[in-house]
Amino acid sequence: MAVQLNPDENIVNVIKEGLKRTGGYCPCRTARTEDYKCMCKEFRDQIADPEFEGFCHCMLYYKTK
Repeated sequence: MAVQLNPDENIVNVIKEGLKRTGGYCPCRTARTEDYKCMCKEFRDQIADPEFEGFCHCMLYYKTK
């Protein structure tokens, strides 16, 4: 299992700029709750699932099995 940044540098840059604007909250979400603070709870739960492989909601991170 490994978590890495999206290989598309443009997406990474856009999301990182959004994180700066929102104070570290997922720029793809409208709510500003601790569950949406990057790395969001949804993706942390997906990381814990040994069967999950894929991107986080905002496409910044990718988890491999």
